[in-house]
Amino acid sequence: MTTTPAALSLSELAPRALQSEIRAMTMECDRLGGVNLAQGVCDTEPPAAVLDGAKHAIDAGHNIYTRLDGIARLRAGISTKIQHFQGVSTDPDREILVASGATGAFHAAVMALLNPGDEVILFEPFYGYHLSTLSSLRIQAVPVPLHAPTTPTADWSLDYDALQRAITPRTRAILINTPSNPAGKIFTHAEIEAVGHLAIRHNLFLFTDEIYEHFLYSGAQHISPFSFPNLRERAIVISGFSKTFSVTGWRLGYLVADPQWLGAIAYFHDLTYVCAPSAFQHGAADGLEQLGPDFYSALAADHESKRARIVSALTDAGMNPYTPAGAYYILADASSLPGATAAIKARNLLAQTGVASVAGSAFFRPGLGENLLRFCFAKRDSDLDNACSRLRSLR
Repeated sequence: MTTTPAALSLSELAPRALQSEIRAMTMECDRLGGVNLAQGVCDTEPPAAVLDGAKHAIDAGHNIYTRLDGIARLRAGISTKIQHFQGVSTDPDREILVASGATGAFHAAVMALLNPGDEVILFEPFYGYHLSTLSSLRIQAVPVPLHAPTTPTADWSLDYDALQRAITPRTRAILINTPSNPAGKIFTHAEIEAVGHLAIRHNLFLFTDEIYEHFLYSGAQHISPFSFPNLRERAIVISGFSKTFSVTGWRLGYLVADPQWLGAIAYFHDLTYVCAPSAFQHGAADGLEQLGPDFYSALAADHESKRARIVSALTDAGMNPYTPAGAYYILADASSLPGATAAIKARNLLAQTGVASVAGSAFFRPGLGENLLRFCFAKRDSDLDNACSRLRSLR
């Protein structure tokens, strides 16, 4: 019998902070001179149009505060991109907020729309920052497990019955990450429709983190809940430029929401961050204006090639991977590696091969994910090929 998932307490979360595990692995990898596939830094080269736009903006004097919701050019560019990829019209003056990273957008939205003691459902395996942000604001995260793939090329799937059971009178929102970190899971039209049905029935917000929306493989399609007319009022869409333009250090994201919510979200973003970095906003605006559809298709094709290489290497190493449908992370079976926990297995793998990964347990409730490791494949080709060669030494 499947039991209803329980909210995670602060005492359960504190010792398992994802970011500390990533940093610990990164520091140890640096000490050993290894290849870091633990941290999702996306160290491929940013587009020239984006870099040149930011440099020109600095020289042109765009070094002071912007409007709290971002510069007009960037909001207009985001609106145009949403129209092109999702077929949805948005008002750049009333429905779009330029934020200090997708994490900043999520933090501001949670502060504006939720209260301490509320519950938010998120799907497991989950992204640690989502869970930690909720916890830091005294909001209870309720994980609902996805069905793991039964074949290496299948996707993780929604357990609708488990989702229904997880909803309580204290539930205020459901959080979807599509494509997801760490599993690369892409929510299908039918799954979003099913989740949306429950959100409507129980009057819940539907948060969606879509930061990996352009990393799609094997014909997969990204679908945003914002494109469903009956969900638009309750959908809070979070995305950004860190991954798409390879500028994770710029901290530049955005949020799309109904006008009745955006004002409060913008207020809390202003209170915490004032505004996103001015010159970087201009760089991203240039990127949106100058980079056409071919850029996004090439981005996906390049990372699909990287995915094929890491899948092959992990398979050869005896660490059978779950091939992701999107994003640029991959979960692999680490049961053949020595160690009682995933964290120990990750350190043993690093010591033996010089390849850093993240313990799968960082993405699950305590006691789960101990035979999984997560690898990031958004790396320069030379670094990725080096890592693949090192992993194959396990044979």
